Amino acid sequence: MASSPEYLEYVLDLLTDVPEVSHRKMMGEYLLYASGKLFGGVYDDRFLVKDTEASRAVLSTFEVPYEGASEMLLVDVEDRGAVAALVAEMLLELPEPKRRRK
Repeated sequence: MASSPEYLEYVLDLLTDVPEVSHRKMMGEYLLYASGKLFGGVYDDRFLVKDTEASRAVLSTFEVPYEGASEMLLVDVEDRGAVAALVAEMLLELPEPKRRRK
């Protein structure tokens, strides 16, 4: 089942306080980036983030975004400030994006 554009808008609204947020549609789902780093996505109308120490400190429900994928954490927080703080802490732990060769 693909995620709805309405749910994506809800998630992007939650991420209002996160600088440089972008998204990319991929096979009916949406990958979420902040400052160029992939930190999560919208899968089957669920907002999931990567498993990091920072995300585990705040969230506790693990879910699989799609068959064969690694577990991610379900964001069940609706406070924009808390979500922004979570993503900011996660970005410190995530690797820099790889540069594409021309």
